[in-house]
Amino acid sequence: MPMQDWLDAALAYVPRWIEFQMRYTGQPGCVVAIDHAGRTVLDRAFGVADLTTGEALTPGHRLRVASHSKTFTAAGIMRLRERGLLGLDDGAGDFVDGLHPDVAGATIGQLLSHSAGVARDGPDSGQFFDRRPYLGEDELRADLRLPPALPAGVRFKYSNHGFGLLGLVIEAVTDRPYAEWIRHEVIAPAGLDATDPDAPAARGAAVAKGHSGPLPLGRRVVVPGDNPARAMAPAAGFAATAHDVARFFGQLSPRAERSILSPASRREMTRPHRRDRDFSGERHYGLGVICGGPGDWSWFGHSGSFQGFLSRTIVIPDQDLAVTVLTNAVDGPAQAWTDGIAHILRTFAQGGAPDGPGADWGGRWWSLWGAVDLVPVGGGVFVAAPAAPLPLLDAAEIRAYAPDEGVVATAHGFLSPGEPARRERGPDGAVQAVWIGGAKLVSEASLAAEMEARDAARVDQGASAATA
Repeated sequence: MPMQDWLDAALAYVPRWIEFQMRYTGQPGCVVAIDHAGRTVLDRAFGVADLTTGEALTPGHRLRVASHSKTFTAAGIMRLRERGLLGLDDGAGDFVDGLHPDVAGATIGQLLSHSAGVARDGPDSGQFFDRRPYLGEDELRADLRLPPALPAGVRFKYSNHGFGLLGLVIEAVTDRPYAEWIRHEVIAPAGLDATDPDAPAARGAAVAKGHSGPLPLGRRVVVPGDNPARAMAPAAGFAATAHDVARFFGQLSPRAERSILSPASRREMTRPHRRDRDFSGERHYGLGVICGGPGDWSWFGHSGSFQGFLSRTIVIPDQDLAVTVLTNAVDGPAQAWTDGIAHILRTFAQGGAPDGPGADWGGRWWSLWGAVDLVPVGGGVFVAAPAAPLPLLDAAEIRAYAPDEGVVATAHGFLSPGEPARRERGPDGAVQAVWIGGAKLVSEASLAAEMEARDAARVDQGASAATA
């Protein structure tokens, strides 16, 4: 089956799932962009850009993408390497003076792979807690004169300061300010027109506000996220649209037809260099990218945390797919939603586009226990849980054998395997309920009316009993 067939079907379900997740988790806003083979195939926004004004979030809004900045910086370093202006085995001290001797001896490759042993954020990381401004160059240099936390080459140890140092390397090699050079040599050649290397500077650009979590105040407050990252911009400062981020990361795939880097540089960036040994799962870091996942669905990408924002991007090279999720709250489930989208894509890739009598069974149905999504995949209809982080995992599967009749062909033993499934139509011929085994599911509006009526009846009964 051609990829585009199953991809179109998957892309039809992804927004429906995200829309439900937004309601279920109470998030302010989210933007999702998906690229396939260098072409944007989904670019959707949900929720609001600012809770205080109710301004709708759009795909054109720029959000702080935080540590995605490291990938832009790494691409810049690799671009200088291709020109012979530096090497991965060169020491940081070959370009930047005034460093602690052990920091100076750390190599460019070690800084890119977070194995230089440099402190994560220095003695005071209050900038990430909205308690102080981000470090200026003098402050960063002062921290880099301190001894590193670990010797270089010992282990993976994430460091924003290390990427701040890489920004100083770029400035030393190019004799230009980091923001100016990265904009001219990385952002513009990649065709990105809504990306800033620090707080958004373009006049008239739509910029989303960040937000706190609902605790401890019991409500969210705006955390503007418009503060400059200054010397830490190479590690955490970038702002961009989801569309631009997905496009840029997709171009880093070794298979991409368009890129600012050679295939050899992209392979070097995106292969695992360092394993995160104390992580419970299997996770590695390349050069400015995180790597993970199994087989032909293995991925590389990055996540980002800036006060008020959480974001994540993954690229699945063997599928020519790049997925970006940007959220504007400190508890935004960008990682879970990216994993969920990948799970949806993979399920459709394995099952194929809807086919057969169940192809038109799609829809959302409700009971007291919440919502169920009927999702046609291949020749079956999955009974998905839209509240779940992986909605199609362990889902029962209905096999329709007539327009409105089928059987629960696959389900775990606590569900209803082997029992009938059917659609019930009203006088106008529209489907008004779905039965799965003995469970009747109705529309959201119908369930709401049913619950209101039951609740009112209980209130009336209670009042009658009290006056009897």
